[in-house]
Amino acid sequence: MMMKVAHVFAASRQRFTMTAAAVLLASSLFAQDAAHPGARSVMDAHNCYPYYEWWADRIDRALSAGTPLAIEQDLGWYTDRKTGKSWSVVTHGIPVSGHEPTMKQYFFERVRPIVEKALREGNHGDWPLITLNLDFKTEEPEHLRAVLALLHEYQDWITTAPRTAEESKVEPLSVRPILVLTGESDAQEKVFYHEIPVGGQLLVFGAVHTHEEDPMAPPETLEPERANNYRRWWNNPWSVVEQGGQTRAGEWTRADDLRLRALVEHAHQNGLWIRFYTLDGVDNQQDLSCHGWFSGYNFGSLNAAEVRWKAAIEAGVDYIASDQYELLKNFIRENQSVGKRRAAP
Repeated sequence: MMMKVAHVFAASRQRFTMTAAAVLLASSLFAQDAAHPGARSVMDAHNCYPYYEWWADRIDRALSAGTPLAIEQDLGWYTDRKTGKSWSVVTHGIPVSGHEPTMKQYFFERVRPIVEKALREGNHGDWPLITLNLDFKTEEPEHLRAVLALLHEYQDWITTAPRTAEESKVEPLSVRPILVLTGESDAQEKVFYHEIPVGGQLLVFGAVHTHEEDPMAPPETLEPERANNYRRWWNNPWSVVEQGGQTRAGEWTRADDLRLRALVEHAHQNGLWIRFYTLDGVDNQQDLSCHGWFSGYNFGSLNAAEVRWKAAIEAGVDYIASDQYELLKNFIRENQSVGKRRAAP
């Protein structure tokens, strides 16, 4: 009898150990899940920075909507003529005055409480919480290196991957609260990838090259590349979905939906996150002007934008860029089922 009890106890202990191991494995996999292409749709806060003295609250508006989200920061290089000192500033374009905020001030220190809280609590499967999307308006090598040096200051916050000798070898990400993405230019790749020693950590991930000579070409023509260790996402104007883009968009059709799904499926099959910009819906010009938004991104009504937002969520678009941060974030929260996607036809 005692032997039987001991045998049952041992078997139970073995099952418990196996169950615990399975839980740990599942937990580990779940912690990585949100970083995978196709895992979720995220509101991407387009042009999330001040223009001159206006709209300095954009980052507060974006963050008030909650995480996860993406935040776009446009960067320019300023040189003081008197001192010869240069630094990177957050700006929509050049020339710059030098009075613009730095990314350290405007972004990193602003998100510090969110990131430090996340690091204390650990990854519950929702990291990265914030995707930092860099849009370089000037690409001086010293500018790119200065931004990389800034990222090193916050390296403990940032998602990384080891730099490999062969770029085609895609290493797994060490997922942290912030993920940094940048553009497709080779100048950026030189600094952010090739100048990193083999075995060092990549802090920035570039976009694949895209070929938009014919925006309505098949997905594999627009984007023939698979993800590699540095290039891990695909950035697109809406004109690759609906011919002529936002201002020429008519009724959303079955053909439009299939086109969107084909682009998303192609990206995910190639291991890429996919982003579309910029999906706004405003029915009068005054609303555009008072917010500093652009008519070229406007579908003409909120309803028209919401139809596209819903289609993008259901297709599995990773990053949906808009100037209507709060509206889009709430829309995603209401329309996206965690871990579920409607099956493509």
